[in-house]
Amino acid sequence: MSTPPFLTLPPSARALRVVTARGQFAALRADPAGPVRGSALLVPGFTGSKEDFIALLEPLASAGYRVTAVDQRGQYETGGPHDDPAAYAVAALGADVRALTGALAAEGGTGPLHLLGHSLGGQVVREAVLAAAAEAAAPGGAPLPWASLTLMSTGPGPIDPAEAERTRLLVEVLPTMGLEEIWQVIQQMEKADGERARRLPSPEVAAFLHRRWLANVPQALITTGSHLVAAPDRVAELAAAVTAGLPALVLSGVQDYAWPVPEQTAMAERLGAHRVVVADAGHSPNAEQPAATAEALLAHWG
Repeated sequence: MSTPPFLTLPPSARALRVVTARGQFAALRADPAGPVRGSALLVPGFTGSKEDFIALLEPLASAGYRVTAVDQRGQYETGGPHDDPAAYAVAALGADVRALTGALAAEGGTGPLHLLGHSLGGQVVREAVLAAAAEAAAPGGAPLPWASLTLMSTGPGPIDPAEAERTRLLVEVLPTMGLEEIWQVIQQMEKADGERARRLPSPEVAAFLHRRWLANVPQALITTGSHLVAAPDRVAELAAAVTAGLPALVLSGVQDYAWPVPEQTAMAERLGAHRVVVADAGHSPNAEQPAATAEALLAHWG
């Protein structure tokens, strides 16, 4: 679970809902004060939300980028159906990303659009790119709508076995336990973990994390959690899109509980992607080291 370092929006940012052909998505939008160099769509991971990117909004907007961070379907303030597992398959979530891309492009005046996915969001944006690449390869197909791709703290296939076991347990209990009951169990486990207890968030952020957890659609957690423990490796397919002209960046912290860092480095090599490892960061460099993360993103986008 990513933990934003703070919740106060910078002066350049506001909350909004992005209307797309596939419904509305809750978002945070930061606009540059001067000329727009480009734009970015940021997609969060499992149990995450748009707030995971809150510390990136100001440095990216200050550099001239219009940044839109979203809640995926079933997350926090976007919501979604409670009885439709297909709505949360990664292919469907990838279709949401493409719909969001179209809506942002229709706003006009935003320059080239850069796509970023964090954790599960990395595999979701991968689905979006692969679907768009298949259409682009067809006769008369349109070019890819993104200027670059960033995969942040994500991997080629299933998550690390230890994390997979915890996720599998969550998926198993969700049909019979309420989200509040599960939350209390999670809190007890974290308090018993001395290292995690030393990194407890502020009361304001802790209250937000609780509120966000309770807003998850359980079916979304079940479907996406099931994907994470058995995700297919589609790196070879994605490499074709990268080779065809989509510059890619694989970015992570120096350690990662979800996908081992060497596995992410190997994925970057398979993709022919640029590789950045952010010092003093774990699974969420966007929240843990936002200045260094923003610097790496700006270099890639530039």
